[in-house]
Amino acid sequence: MIQLIADSGSTKVDWRALMPDGTVKAIYTEGINPVFQTAEYIIEIFRKKLLPELGSGVTDVYFYGAGVLSAEISRTLSNCFKSVFPNSICHAASDVLAAARALCGHRAGIACIMGTGSNTCFYDGKDVVKNVRAGGFILGDEASGGVLGKKLLSDFIKGLLPEEIEKEFVKRYGLDYPKIVEKVYKQPLPSRFLASFSPFINEFRSHPHINNLLRTSFEEFFTRNIYSYDYKNYDVNLVGSIAYYYEDILKDVAALKGVRIGKILQAPIEGLVEYHKNLI
Repeated sequence: MIQLIADSGSTKVDWRALMPDGTVKAIYTEGINPVFQTAEYIIEIFRKKLLPELGSGVTDVYFYGAGVLSAEISRTLSNCFKSVFPNSICHAASDVLAAARALCGHRAGIACIMGTGSNTCFYDGKDVVKNVRAGGFILGDEASGGVLGKKLLSDFIKGLLPEEIEKEFVKRYGLDYPKIVEKVYKQPLPSRFLASFSPFINEFRSHPHINNLLRTSFEEFFTRNIYSYDYKNYDVNLVGSIAYYYEDILKDVAALKGVRIGKILQAPIEGLVEYHKNLI
């Protein structure tokens, strides 16, 4: 009996197999998103990458991903797993529930994703019971990597970046207004493109202009999302690269907004392993 846990993104999937002898095996594959990939393509990933590592003894699969949007998609994933692991039962859920279980375990709390995109929820210790809609990087996703990058590029194209930052930006990326418009409005995965500037933003985080960009973004995150929950009685827990790398600024802004920060994780997979271990 092997329990398989997956934290799936568009780029890669972190897999952890809870083996019968109590050990945990880590496997990595390319990203799986049933919204964009065919069942045949997903099955091929399982056959080539998972089956040689695990054999056919997988019985329970806990698959968490941003692409798990409906019962139909859950059924598709379940059928894909059964094609490769005939005795498996697939439990598919959203990345928001993954964040909540990784951060809060079996306790109630406010759980947030702050990576390429952002999302939030209130979790009762088992399920997500309230969710402020994320909105994506155009309508929401406050303080996400995509929105931080969008603000940086907006300042650049409008000539609002300080000269020293603008010069370094041009030198490093060779982008101009037409290229940026092409990337954002005509190329696929614009949020990933926008989020790719997070390391540049982090490099200049102490500059007053960029520091203000970060602080106002975090303020928006708390005001437009966290204030909708019972934040005075529950800590706010976060997972994702933005929360992890900007922890100091995030906590400073949170204190000014009257928000208590709890746990911060770079990625959810290890927290998910602990959650499911406790269910065995």
